[in-house]
Amino acid sequence: MIKLSRMNGDQFYLNAELIEQVESTPDTIITLISGKTVMVANSLKNVLTRILRYKQRVHGRYLKKRKP
Repeated sequence: MIKLSRMNGDQFYLNAELIEQVESTPDTIITLISGKTVMVANSLKNVLTRILRYKQRVHGRYLKKRKP
């Protein structure tokens, strides 16, 4: 899960595994695999950084254990 902020400042957690796409129009809009969209106050760069850190934490452990 990644911590994000709604446009009104309220914080929430989003399952990064369900994110299909992220765009900036100029607001940052996240589209989930269900088709639902979420507009966040975070910048596009900030959202992408959080997604990458999450993926590294979760999947990086698995990859490290699988080294030949």
